[in-house]
Amino acid sequence: MKRNRRAALTALTIAALMTLAPALGLLDKADWTVSDAWYQDPLLFDGDIVLVGIDQRAIEEIGPYDEWSREIVAMAIEFLNESEDCRPAAICLDVLYTGVSTPEADARLAEAAGACGNVVTGGVAQFDDGFTEREDGMFYQDRFAIRLFEEPFDAMKEAAVTGHVNAMLDTDGILRHHLLSITLPDGREIPSMALAAAEKYQAFYGLEPVERPPVDGNGFWYVPFSGGPEDLWESISVADLLAGEVPADYFAGKVVMIGPYAPGLQDSYFTSIDHAEAMYGVEYQANAIQALIRGDHRQEAADGPQLAVLFLLLVLSLAAFWQRPVAFSTAVWLLLAGGWLGLCKLLYDRGYVLHVLWVPVGVTILYAGCLAANYIRAALERRKITNTFQRYVAPEIVRELLKEGEALELGGTQVDIAVLFVDVRGFTTMSEALEPPQVVEILNRYLTLIADCILNHHGTLDKFVGDAAMAFWGAPLPQDDYVMLACRAAMDMVKGSEALSQELLARYGRTVSFGVGVHVGPAVVGNIGSPKRMDYTAIGDTVNTSARLEANAPGGTVYISRAVADSLEGRIRATSLGDTIKLKGKKDGFEILTLDEILDEIL
Repeated sequence: MKRNRRAALTALTIAALMTLAPALGLLDKADWTVSDAWYQDPLLFDGDIVLVGIDQRAIEEIGPYDEWSREIVAMAIEFLNESEDCRPAAICLDVLYTGVSTPEADARLAEAAGACGNVVTGGVAQFDDGFTEREDGMFYQDRFAIRLFEEPFDAMKEAAVTGHVNAMLDTDGILRHHLLSITLPDGREIPSMALAAAEKYQAFYGLEPVERPPVDGNGFWYVPFSGGPEDLWESISVADLLAGEVPADYFAGKVVMIGPYAPGLQDSYFTSIDHAEAMYGVEYQANAIQALIRGDHRQEAADGPQLAVLFLLLVLSLAAFWQRPVAFSTAVWLLLAGGWLGLCKLLYDRGYVLHVLWVPVGVTILYAGCLAANYIRAALERRKITNTFQRYVAPEIVRELLKEGEALELGGTQVDIAVLFVDVRGFTTMSEALEPPQVVEILNRYLTLIADCILNHHGTLDKFVGDAAMAFWGAPLPQDDYVMLACRAAMDMVKGSEALSQELLARYGRTVSFGVGVHVGPAVVGNIGSPKRMDYTAIGDTVNTSARLEANAPGGTVYISRAVADSLEGRIRATSLGDTIKLKGKKDGFEILTLDEILDEIL
């Protein structure tokens, strides 16, 4: 229970820390970038908006823009409003006409703008993010405090509706929001140019007033762009308009945008629909107008509920990823990350804007982290098992057994192996005369010697049975000269027991020795037992025969079969005992030999 509580607390802490990252804005820039790419999908403009650009060709034909007389724009307005039947719903001048120029030009522009009441002209607010004094005398920082509003000259202000043209970039330098209106220090509310134009369009057709989109605490709303740079397919040079190359009735009932449309006029921004190519200000205004006319509103969901959902999903992700199979974890990861992306798109189409990146990034980090942790944990567990198993089996055999899937299934294979049995002669008598701790110490010394001899010669230590042991060579990996390896292990046991016996004789006045039997032949080697409890062992007549040889071998003697002697002919010296010793279960004529010496060790 305590372990479960600790695991739950750890999961909650990890989820909380990962939720804190977006809460502190650490993912803002990346999230905005991905959200822009995911949400902003170009649509066709309805054809109700026409752009009349102050473009490069107009500058070349009329002259440098900063030298244009205001009469030029006055003539454009006069042409558009030349008759009641063809006048536009709104004419937006995305140009600042602050201050005075010449009386004649100003008067003509104001007169043209006021003639039909369909002109919207621009004003711009200057913000100061300094400190503002409250009524109680305290100061606070207001990033959107208006210090100055540049309005059109007086006559123009009276003749046309003023709309602010402030384009407010987000902190990453991208234009994705629109300031719907501003409130001046004198209490006047100034709509944006887009809002003023949309209202004139609705009034022109006798429609309901514009439904205002939801805004945040600073008056901004999220703009769903209908097109990117130069996607407004109805665009005309102001030079063509003044030349009369486009009939006036073409503009009837439409919103006409007149504004800079050339790189040198420095009125362009990178927007959420295209981070690579800048969009002219008139295009941005056209997108905002289009969204307002369509009633295409988007409301950005509050961060608080999204952070709560993120925290919950991260906790669930940890539960799903920790110590789980890779296939299951991957399926959950794809479901959460892909499902969130789909949910974001679905809700966006229904008017809500969610943070696209928060959940996919969070679950992906946990997915990768848990996979790594699970891998490390499995590797450590594997190493632990390997280290334990290596106490019984040679390392190269352990690696083979621990290959995925091989050591986990019941079954065996028939192979030729060399089998060794060894037993401690005289140990039972000694144990009766000594104290139990002394018996255990002596037994462990002998079993350690046996194990070292087997493993030093790359054998598989099958089992200990009391003071006896069984080992085999030739499986699970094929081994060169496996019969010789078994015989060398047997001889090392006999030689090693001699030195150990002398030590025990000096300490306890008693000694013991090994009886060893070695036989070679076919046997079934594999996992034998039940699915819940199995042993990697060898079974068959070869194993039984080796056990019978050991049972009859005197202390300090290695008995081998004729099969062993024949396979090592010329490499060992052995003495045949003929069939003078009868092995249980064996017919007459089974030859037994004593292994006296391994010749290639002294050559």
